[in-house]
Amino acid sequence: MAIEMRNKRDTQFSMASMSDLVFLLLIFFMLTSTLVAPNAIKLLLPNSNSKTMATQTVTVYINKARNIYVEERRVEASNLENVIYSAIRNDDAASVVLRSDKTATVQDIVVVIDAVNSINDKNGTKHKVILATKPKGR
Repeated sequence: MAIEMRNKRDTQFSMASMSDLVFLLLIFFMLTSTLVAPNAIKLLLPNSNSKTMATQTVTVYINKARNIYVEERRVEASNLENVIYSAIRNDDAASVVLRSDKTATVQDIVVVIDAVNSINDKNGTKHKVILATKPKGR
């Protein structure tokens, strides 16, 4: 006569909870990797003691070769105003962060500032241009 146990053990394994966990981890890593993305254009920023931080709406890059990029898209100086305006037209007080290589000429920086000032004059807005710098000692 065989003795039977009252509680039988279930030997099956449910993969539903494991797949939920994998999807949650995937979403977490996708979100954190987009927040930590480094600047796509390598620049040697000028040094500064200033610690002013501002929310940035659009970023303009000027590299060593005097190429101008709005976000990661290369733009000619003649079309710069239109491209910047299309990026900031929905915000009356947007800030444009200018990340310029330290070897870039002042004229290139002035071209970007003039484009933003022209947008302000035409539309009555108060967009700002902020020159990004690297803290001393880094």
